[in-house]
Amino acid sequence: MKQSNMELANSRIAIIKSGGSTSSATNDDLQSSSSESDFGFAFNDSNFSDRIFKVEIVPDLPDVKSDDDGCTTIADWAKNRKRADIILQPDDQILNCNMPDPDGVAYESLEGEAVAMLEESPIIDGDETLQNSDSPLNMDCSVVLPVKTIHISSPILAAKSPFFYKLFSNGMRESEQRHVTLRIHASEEAALMDLLNFMYSNTLQTNTPPGILDVLMAADKFEVASCMRYCSRMLRNFPMTSDVALLYLDLPSSVLMADAVKPLTDAAKEFLALRFKDMTKFQSEVMDLPLAGIEAVLCSDDLQVASEDAVYDFAVKWARTHYSKLEERRKVLGTRLCRLIRFPHMTCRKLRKVMTCNDLDPELSSKLVSEALFFKAEPPYRQRALLADEANTSGHRYIERAYKYRPVKVIEFELPRPQCIVYLDLRKEECQNLFPSGRVYSQAFHLGGQGFFLSAHCNMDQQSSFHCFGLFLGMQEKGSVSFAVDYEFSARQKPADEFVSKYRGNYTFTGGKAVGYRNLFGTPWTSFMAEDSQFFINGVLHLKAELTIRQ
Repeated sequence: MKQSNMELANSRIAIIKSGGSTSSATNDDLQSSSSESDFGFAFNDSNFSDRIFKVEIVPDLPDVKSDDDGCTTIADWAKNRKRADIILQPDDQILNCNMPDPDGVAYESLEGEAVAMLEESPIIDGDETLQNSDSPLNMDCSVVLPVKTIHISSPILAAKSPFFYKLFSNGMRESEQRHVTLRIHASEEAALMDLLNFMYSNTLQTNTPPGILDVLMAADKFEVASCMRYCSRMLRNFPMTSDVALLYLDLPSSVLMADAVKPLTDAAKEFLALRFKDMTKFQSEVMDLPLAGIEAVLCSDDLQVASEDAVYDFAVKWARTHYSKLEERRKVLGTRLCRLIRFPHMTCRKLRKVMTCNDLDPELSSKLVSEALFFKAEPPYRQRALLADEANTSGHRYIERAYKYRPVKVIEFELPRPQCIVYLDLRKEECQNLFPSGRVYSQAFHLGGQGFFLSAHCNMDQQSSFHCFGLFLGMQEKGSVSFAVDYEFSARQKPADEFVSKYRGNYTFTGGKAVGYRNLFGTPWTSFMAEDSQFFINGVLHLKAELTIRQ
């Protein structure tokens, strides 16, 4: 029985792997060989090929630079790439050639997916030209198109690419059907040739970021995942800038969704998150970022902001700046940005404003605020369980960021007298970082229309001259208004794990004043932070302050 071209090529690869014998070659061996072995010697060599690859090169549109102009930076690549994307059209809009079978022409679809067709034409060695009868470039029939002829091994290409596997395993039953015709634009020629060479040799000829990006796009189009991983790894070795990171995040969706490119996009996100870690310091630059950049910044756990309220305010301000139409603004906030805002860590005062924010869909606002309030109402063990469940997901809505002001839980009463109970939790690591003279402030809370805050200190005991833990209550500066307040500080304490009163008093506050106790627990810092400390429960210090306005 006559051996088919595919079987013959398979045999050639098996012989190369086994050192001359095909008896021990299995399908697994073939797959391993095609993904790991170097077949660079066989590229475009008729002795090791079973197909003829004809590449028709279509001129780029006049406003698209070709490879002759050269791209020396990624910025150049971005400009050329955006222009090149404009010319992706259906086949009848790219070029109509005088060919015997119009279905035998390969073209690029609107989605940018590569399409190739088989044709039953005689074997042609060397370059040949095809005449064009109608094109948007207004070329007459005397204009010719260059055609590159390449000898290929279908098993090697099929092993590296599902695209070529489907192409070669569908309808190729006759040995005479040896030709594949592919139509590309001139600006894609170098990338395609480098991609084909990679499928044989597992390496690239180009070593510049723009050239690698072009190959990455071609690898995505022809479904060569191994080349996409290789390009992604090479690009991560080049210096990253904000513009480069934004370019990586602005690649076509098919590229961004590929697992092979995820390490590259993750590196871009991490760079932007670190670059704009302190949003207040780079507020104008962050405000100018596109949507992909804002998402990279807002998803960071290490974002340094005063509170989650500030994240929400910034997201709404950014959306108003970039989307003037309410419908578009609501869409981008609802589908893209709100999922990055950690509403459970916002203050109740700000959550009330979320409910009335016209920039959000009312149904979405109600849902987000309800979820946040339910989380705040959960006991600590349930909150820890929700955090643990979220640890294996991409969403971090329950995780606290590196807030400059620690979140608090507040219960407010209007009758019989204006009163509030404030809960402040500090992790042991946070307390350790206070030594020897640090302090940490809570988010603001309100009583009688005035803003107050708690501050925890590591300071020197004035009488005993040792370091100790102190807690203070202050009123935000608001003119000369004065408030007479009764207050009490408490802390959970082992073994009962109940709140134990530590200090109580009364004070008439004016703006900017604070009152408290320098040594809240009456013990040196070393005893307070000791392994057997009675004040840390599961590594957390639980503090409570009760404030009542005096009549």
